Amino acid sequence: MSAYENDIKAVAALKDSAGNSWSAINPESVARMRAQNRFKTGLDIAKYTAAIMRKDMAEYDADTSAYTQSLGCWHGFIGQQKLISIKKHLKTTNKRYLYLSGWMVAALRSEFGPLPDQSMHEKTAVSDLIEELYTFLRQADARELDLLFMDLDAAREAGDKSKQAEVQAKIDNYETHVVPIIADIDAGFGNAEATYLLSKKMIEAGACCIQIENQVSDEKQCGHQDGKVTVPHEDFLAKINAVRYAFLELGVDDGVIVARTDSLGAGLTKQIAVTNEPGDLGDKYNSFLDGDYIEDASDISNGDIVVKANGKLLKPKRLASGLFQFKAGSGEDRVILDCITSLQNGADLLWIETEKPHVGQIANMVNRIREVVPNAKLVYNNSPSFNWTLNFRQQVFDNMVEEGKDVSAYDRAKLMSVEYDETELAQVADEKIRTFQADAAREAGIFHHLITLPTYHTAALSTDNLAKGYFAEQGMLAYVKGVQRQELRQGIACVKHQNMAGSDLGDNHKEYFAGEAALKAGGKDNTMNQFG
Repeated sequence: MSAYENDIKAVAALKDSAGNSWSAINPESVARMRAQNRFKTGLDIAKYTAAIMRKDMAEYDADTSAYTQSLGCWHGFIGQQKLISIKKHLKTTNKRYLYLSGWMVAALRSEFGPLPDQSMHEKTAVSDLIEELYTFLRQADARELDLLFMDLDAAREAGDKSKQAEVQAKIDNYETHVVPIIADIDAGFGNAEATYLLSKKMIEAGACCIQIENQVSDEKQCGHQDGKVTVPHEDFLAKINAVRYAFLELGVDDGVIVARTDSLGAGLTKQIAVTNEPGDLGDKYNSFLDGDYIEDASDISNGDIVVKANGKLLKPKRLASGLFQFKAGSGEDRVILDCITSLQNGADLLWIETEKPHVGQIANMVNRIREVVPNAKLVYNNSPSFNWTLNFRQQVFDNMVEEGKDVSAYDRAKLMSVEYDETELAQVADEKIRTFQADAAREAGIFHHLITLPTYHTAALSTDNLAKGYFAEQGMLAYVKGVQRQELRQGIACVKHQNMAGSDLGDNHKEYFAGEAALKAGGKDNTMNQFG
């Protein structure tokens, strides 16, 4: 007996025990409402999706072709439409997640208006967006199941037993739109206590996976901009612990933590690490400081700081801002130390912020990490901050030079030009872009590929395409031809926007509550009927 049938039976028994006062209650209607509300709380979602992520991580360890993917979404509706599209085209949501980008929260969800990615927005905007995303995904479940229930009723009315069985099987084996969210907590929005408190809010909203970075919280910068400042490992590990405690307190025992390092592009630190003996973690951090080794006190000026590093007295270079500078070229070594330390102290996955999408560069770092932690794996930002076309065309150009091929037809600095679009070089580069995720999953330990802010760009692009026609000579044709006609031909669910917003759901509830007296919106004069 299916869960649906069990619910009908259980509610029927409750109805009988309540006597005549429940005579208007239909047990099957209750079973339908329960199916449409599978997840009662955000914690239910976090526990469910954490188990999915753990399963997916184990499957990736066994087979690197089983990598996972997500797109960043800045609104519940965008996330909902993404999952509806995935189910429509790919028939399953397996290994497809959502990504919540701190960049997009800052740029699009702050009450201050658009802000740079510097953790200046309200911290609760992050947990609010998680809750909003899952509200819309749960509504997608309710809507799709409602359509199945209507199909079931129609099959019953027609006496079509075969159709009834087919629809009932779809109901019994229904796959939810609710999938894991990897949620960006930036640098933790303050000290470790602040990180713990916000982590709880995020987990209670449904987050099973929290991504945290090793930048200084009050100096936080976008990963693809300059001026990044990192913290000593002990500070970062305290925040990883804070996130883990939040998961454990709330009973999400298998919650996932992604430790992000910005050290590859960060040349500064705000603090000199505490060290107690040569070779400890603080001493290793300080060993990367740029400065001058000194012999005696005469080399020390007023206000200078001196530390013992590498067995010698080092006077670190300090900027006018009070920040300290790392040695040039030390970024990759600092990344390796960051990653190994994070995995050895509670993190589950890594995020290495790079300046370009290059499989070889990522693989070199991951291979060094795996010498110490063999199952290390990454979440990787397939960032819109990269010029993918130019990067890959230049990579192909450089490979051609190494192979001794003739590149005289190309100007490396201008490979973005449209004049190269149909060339062999461009075609090879596009193929490398197409296979980048599979290649990097196989060769560079990338378990999860995401694009941080794609829907920011798609919203801008689609709006531009509509506006340039609608406000010019095309007028209404710009909308009809560019939007509505495409929605109809591609089967986009929200072409029936009233249904998408819940009008049929509401009608069915009215019928549950008031029976034949219900005043419903979906009659013959509903213009939504024009869409079939």
